[in-house]
Parts: sequence; C-alpha cells; structure tokens
Amino acid sequence: MGMTKSELIARLAARNPHLYQRDVERIVATVFDEISKALAGGHRVELRGFGAFSVKNRPARTGRNPRTGAHVSVEKKSVPFFKTGKEMRERLNRSSV
Repeated sequence: MGMTKSELIARLAARNPHLYQRDVERIVATVFDEISKALAGGHRVELRGFGAFSVKNRPARTGRNPRTGAHVSVEKKSVPFFKTGKEMRERLNRSSV
C-alpha cells in the first residue's frame, strides 16, 4: 500500500487544522523541490532519523536488447539513491515483529 503526494498533503492538512491545505501543498512542494535541486547540484541531503538522499553515477556500458539480443550502448547516467536512517529502520523492524 503506497501513498501519493496528494494523499500525503491531505493527511498533513488533517493533522494540522490550523494550516490551509494550499499552504500544506506549498510546503510539501517546496521541500521536494529543494531536495531535487540539491541532488541536481550533486549534493547529499540528510534528514536525521529518516534517511539520506544522494546521487549515484553509473558509467557508460554496453547493454543488450532483451527482445532481439542485439548489443546496445547505454550512456552514463546519474540516478537518485535513498538510504534509510537508523531510526527509520528500527521503526520498520519494530512494527514487523
């Protein structure tokens, strides 16, 4: 079971009735935008207790088309990476026991 951005905004707005939903929307969008900008700039974003966002660079390589078996060159690329924090892992493991 997942949660969409609009569901996150609705839940935050419900828990904070003193804030307008449009303000909660703006806050969530700003946080996501700032994380994206930092990652695009090559920086690491760490949220203590939650986790850390970083960028991993994958080198160029020769891949294979699974349908035809033909060799295909794959360009180098940067991919976002998330590593959970200690507190988050402990919470997840505590609830599954």
